[in-house]
Amino acid sequence: MTRRTAATAAHPDLTRADVAAPFFSAWRVGTPERQAQAVEAIARTWERRPWPAGDLRSYHVYTGHDGETLMHHSQWASERAYETFVRTHRQERVDEIDAAVPGIERLRLGRYRRHRSRERAAGDDRVPGLIVTVRIDFEQAAAGRRADWIDLVLEALAGEPAEHRGLIAAHFHLSTDGSHVLNYAEWESAPAYDEALAAPGRGLGAATELWERVRTYPGVTGSTVGRYDHAVGLVPA
Repeated sequence: MTRRTAATAAHPDLTRADVAAPFFSAWRVGTPERQAQAVEAIARTWERRPWPAGDLRSYHVYTGHDGETLMHHSQWASERAYETFVRTHRQERVDEIDAAVPGIERLRLGRYRRHRSRERAAGDDRVPGLIVTVRIDFEQAAAGRRADWIDLVLEALAGEPAEHRGLIAAHFHLSTDGSHVLNYAEWESAPAYDEALAAPGRGLGAATELWERVRTYPGVTGSTVGRYDHAVGLVPA
């Protein structure tokens, strides 16, 4: 069967070794009220059915701070397992959710491979109060240098002149289509993230040589930031 994750272990472990195909997708639902309705419809639809596949490790849904969108994160053992789910189990779930919350706009599905993480420190058992995603777009010709850019960011983070204690962990993913990097960052809270951004001369991406190399890296065309609250996690019972 299917169950919701416990509040003390609600968030996914993005470093799981048995996840080879992490997926992220986005829906636009329109209002905070419809965000809440869609989250509950998703949970209810999944909980009344058996867990669809052993190769699906977990499925998590997040509400965007924009009041309009949902982010979905599913952890798969392989892309083939996901394609089997689409053929056999997905449509009945979509139909039930759409009946409960009509007019959902499904924006995109992104397929990824996790490259590296800044993992949480040993003994750090904080539950993230904010998820920040940063999508960094690259020119087509620079697709092969995305991993090098991630390595440079992690080196810059390690050399930060001030310790950003609100940052719990950051997980960098390579899109399988070669177009971008996705950073999924776990923060203690929204105020902690804002404080790290605003710290004069010592905020995230401070004026160091390494961060200047990150900012001016050849082939980067832009970035998009999203803020989310974890809403529900679903796992096999």
